[in-house]
Amino acid sequence: MVLAGSFAQLARAADKSRDTMLVPKTAMDVPPLEILKLGDDSLRQPARRIGKVTEQSRDIARDMLRSMYTAKGIGLAAPQVGIHQQLLVIDLDLENATTPPVVLINPEITSSSSGLDTYEEGCLSIPGVYLDVVRPSTVEVTFRDEMGRPRKMKADGLMGRCIQHEIDHLNGVLFVDRVSDKAGLQKELRENGYQLQHVQSLF
Repeated sequence: MVLAGSFAQLARAADKSRDTMLVPKTAMDVPPLEILKLGDDSLRQPARRIGKVTEQSRDIARDMLRSMYTAKGIGLAAPQVGIHQQLLVIDLDLENATTPPVVLINPEITSSSSGLDTYEEGCLSIPGVYLDVVRPSTVEVTFRDEMGRPRKMKADGLMGRCIQHEIDHLNGVLFVDRVSDKAGLQKELRENGYQLQHVQSLF
């Protein structure tokens, strides 16, 4: 995901154990993972649950973070790099090297608010395209952290939106599928070299 905003919730969610996920928040000449783009069929495949969180899971998360930082994003889901596992990483504080990211494994939204917010979203898999998307204002999510421990989080604002955006990726859904402004969507896609036929509209 590509957005900018407050990172207060991320800081509250962090603890010392997440220091194991700290990697340099700088661009690499060659990131470890390639971020797939709209039109790649792999982005439409649902991700599988992770049975056991291992060091391999943490290695994947670190490589995802390195690739995300290189692309200057704040969120990345494993299917975006061709790994069909229910794993996503989020870091809303790219300017602070000591703020650890959040890793969510097997995340599940257990409830969402009736109130809705509209906000402009972007995506590392559709660079250059930014469009308004309507989502619930607040969500509650359960997940496993990078050590395999069960966690719960209530998130609103940028964190809540980012979680929803990335969980969509785990289900083969892209943010452009949720855009109701069809004329604006077609214009943005055309100007950035994408094809409308690769959108699977939810409307």
